[in-house]
Amino acid sequence: MNDIDYSLYLVTGRELLPSGKDYFESLEESLQGGVTVVQIREKNTDTGEFIKIARASKVICDIYNVPLLINDRVDVALAINAHGVHLGQDDMPIAQARKMLPKDAVIGVSCNNVGHVKAAVKEGADYVGIGAVWGTKSKSLTSPIIGVRRVGVMLEALDGTNVKAVAIGGIKSTNLLRTLHGTVSSTGHALDGIAVISEIVASAEPRRATETLANILSGFRADFPHPPGLDTRLTSDLYVTGDLSPETVLEGVVQLMETIRGLNPLVHQITNTVVATQSANITLALGASPIMATESREMEDLAKISGALLVNIGTLRGECFDGMKKGGFFANQFRKPIVFDPVGVGASAFRQETVNELLNTWQASVIKGNAGELAALAGTKEVEAKGVDSVGSGFKDPVSFVKALAKRERCVVVLTGTTDYISDGVSVVSLKNGDAMLGQITGSGCVLGSCIAAFCATAAHLASDEEKNSDGKLAKGDMFLGAIAGVLVLTVAAELAVQREDVKGPGTFLSGLIDTLWALRSDDVQNLAKVSIE
Repeated sequence: MNDIDYSLYLVTGRELLPSGKDYFESLEESLQGGVTVVQIREKNTDTGEFIKIARASKVICDIYNVPLLINDRVDVALAINAHGVHLGQDDMPIAQARKMLPKDAVIGVSCNNVGHVKAAVKEGADYVGIGAVWGTKSKSLTSPIIGVRRVGVMLEALDGTNVKAVAIGGIKSTNLLRTLHGTVSSTGHALDGIAVISEIVASAEPRRATETLANILSGFRADFPHPPGLDTRLTSDLYVTGDLSPETVLEGVVQLMETIRGLNPLVHQITNTVVATQSANITLALGASPIMATESREMEDLAKISGALLVNIGTLRGECFDGMKKGGFFANQFRKPIVFDPVGVGASAFRQETVNELLNTWQASVIKGNAGELAALAGTKEVEAKGVDSVGSGFKDPVSFVKALAKRERCVVVLTGTTDYISDGVSVVSLKNGDAMLGQITGSGCVLGSCIAAFCATAAHLASDEEKNSDGKLAKGDMFLGAIAGVLVLTVAAELAVQREDVKGPGTFLSGLIDTLWALRSDDVQNLAKVSIE
């Protein structure tokens, strides 16, 4: 029996009930709100009381035709004729439980790594509970927190099987969309459901809490149909005609260029202190408005009013981390684009750990980096880095690399270099504009992040009303096009800036670049752009 709808899986915890709230009342309200399966968990209750609570719970669940499972205790499941059990790694083996339970009983298993998942499949589990995805106060953790980005690899182990997957651990309405979006595997395998404890049980209004979660789930699935054939591409207007072409790319870039000055989007930048001034000036030259703020206490307010957020770890300090973490969290919450620049991520364990935690906390819309930085992010040693710079000739197959990383991180990825490669996980656009002088000024990569963020903010503004009202997206608008426009406008401007009579070297090039961006016309970009579809 595996026709259960695991979408919204409630795990009970009577110890979490708010004062004055009856357990059975809370359970029924959660079922009215849309809970699709219930697991009764009673860790500190004697057998007699466990059976009494489970039997009464099943009566309520049966009224709403919702399956009821028992945590750990096969004997209790048998006593009340439950639909099945959920087992931990240290509980009764699946084979033994299967012999004791009815033929059609459901058996789920907690899994914390790929080995656990593969073993569960081999032993005949009906579903796996993957976690803990986030930190949780509902139970003491005996295994490490997995993090959103590691779930996808575990889901890949279920490809080709009928075993379902439910994520558990600290899942709330505020991080649910991030969880659903970020856990999809590179093969397009998505979660079948999410298990929730405190968000529902600890609520004074469990029906409303459940309805909120159910609406987010349905919104996500409307945008990312599952199953089958999950589309891992971020929706892009560049595909409207069916075929991506240089012509459609340039048409889209021109539209963004013609919109940005009239719109004057606010671009929130938590960035490298070495280049904060030139990043702000570049943003102004494009027609956008910069705000350079790092204080964590104002991140929620800024996320409400900004058009996009740029997070750049170039001069990473511990005191900046909370602002970066909260900034991205609230940007996701208010569906604003996030451009992430993991500057020098491979240079130290501190940077690697910080980047990992940031990307597990919020979903980036665009990740931008050079070959060394993106190699470190992907965990490959094909390209080495020296500080913030790449060493060597780059990737042998940059097209495949950038496409694979975009699929894994579920966002647009920009690989910078002599040729810039941009992918949404399905297609790759290469841009061959630019000038070597860009490499002679401090922070040219950092100001590129500002350009991308400005055009992503513009793209978000141009999103359709349907997309703006969608509950299934973490960022509105065409992020693929926004990233392409940011790279193309800056690199074309660099080519024109070096030709200016007043540009004599790196110092005058920077001021010339700002002036050129200020005067840049869409015709200049159309005439000089070197765009290819790989």
